Amino acid sequence: MSDVAPLTNALELSVSELSGALKRAIEDRFGHVRVRGEVSGWRGPHSSGHCYFSLKDASARIDAVIWKGVYGRMRFKPSEGLEVIATGKITTFPGKSAYQIIVESVEPAGVGALMALLEENRRKFAAEGLFDPARKQLIPYLPEVIGVITSPTGAVIRDILHRLADRFPRRVVVWPVRVQGETSAAEVARAIEGFNALPEGGPIPRPSVLIVARGGGSIEDLWGFNEEIVVRAAAASDIPLISAVGHETDWTLLDQVADLRAPTPTGAAEMCVPVRADLMEATADLARRLEGGTRRAQDRRRSDLRALARALPAGEALLALPRQRLDRSGERLAARVAAALGDRRLWLGRAAQTLEKHSPRAEYARLREKLRNLGQRLDAGLAGRARLAARDLDAHRRRLAELHGRLLPALARANMRRAERADALGKLLGSFSYRNVLARGFALVRDAEGKPLRAAAEVTPGARLSIQFADGATAATADGGDGAPATAPARTRSGKQRTSGEQGSLF
Repeated sequence: MSDVAPLTNALELSVSELSGALKRAIEDRFGHVRVRGEVSGWRGPHSSGHCYFSLKDASARIDAVIWKGVYGRMRFKPSEGLEVIATGKITTFPGKSAYQIIVESVEPAGVGALMALLEENRRKFAAEGLFDPARKQLIPYLPEVIGVITSPTGAVIRDILHRLADRFPRRVVVWPVRVQGETSAAEVARAIEGFNALPEGGPIPRPSVLIVARGGGSIEDLWGFNEEIVVRAAAASDIPLISAVGHETDWTLLDQVADLRAPTPTGAAEMCVPVRADLMEATADLARRLEGGTRRAQDRRRSDLRALARALPAGEALLALPRQRLDRSGERLAARVAAALGDRRLWLGRAAQTLEKHSPRAEYARLREKLRNLGQRLDAGLAGRARLAARDLDAHRRRLAELHGRLLPALARANMRRAERADALGKLLGSFSYRNVLARGFALVRDAEGKPLRAAAEVTPGARLSIQFADGATAATADGGDGAPATAPARTRSGKQRTSGEQGSLF
């Protein structure tokens, strides 16, 4: 047999050409597809922002990729194990000789997947504490302005306005939003944030409470109120928020994060305001009870006051004894003040006489006169010495400088001695004070006019006397003695007879 290859007219292609042809054929044939499958091998977002994963069913799998820009716009984010419906186009990856789907949108595949996603989000938000009852705010009892976030064309807003008008009309500000569809979650979140951003006292009044309302529907219809953006906006709201989404049996994540959940939109309106007629009736009843209680309390206190007035003594009787004590105290005070002032004047007069004799100013004047005389004598001596011979002039000058230097210290010492003597005389004067005599146990007797008494003959029977001791003075009355000197031996304060060598008191 020959080794030469058989001739053929088949077109020879390179690997790249074949891969490109397959790529174009697949993209032309499957330009837009919807694929249902389970998310497997989720890897995203990648460091580049792209997401890579696979879609699989019981017998096959296909690679998938979501580009960064598409993933950022997605309302529903896929995760591992979810069953989804992916919309996109089929293409090939020549580097691996494999095909893949470029995903443009993703949606849950059926109620089962939605419930699984709802439960996963509930667990995540609960772990963050967004459902904690401690963070929920109290709804104001009677809000001034009510903000309503709902569709402006549905029956929900009419039911809310009708119920508010029946119970207690309040000002209502409506923020229109879509309550179903892909953009509903973003609009509701923006409405909550917009109401919170309104300033106090602005042209648009800031609501005191918010109501997020929608009628009933399937889980797919209410899915926008389960979105993370809505849940986080409600959790961050500074204005108390009431969730009124669906009917009694419909539950969303917004119901759990809201400060209060209403079974229906009409129930939300009832929770916001009380019934005005009931409130007016209750207020009138409380006013009647308050008036009756006030009247009874006044009567009771008036009766108590009369009883207390009858039990109290007369005002003059209460003040008579204190007034008498005040008069007596005034009399004693005047006498004692006059006596104290007399003592002070006497002491000051004697001290002034002593100080006048030894006044520093007089001593200084005498010393200054003496210094002046010495200066004159010095000048006269200097004039006489000037006539001396020139050979003795320097010696005399040195002698005079020496005398002058000795003169100043001598004057200083003389002043010091005189100051010490004045201090000693002051102490001697203090030792001669009659108060020191009183401190040794004697007493000073004065008559009613404050004049000192030096003899018993000067005391008349019944005279009012003032006896001053070292620690104070006391009043006394002279008895009817004859004024003769006592013949009984003198006794000390302890009652013992003193001997002739002991010193007695003034009495």
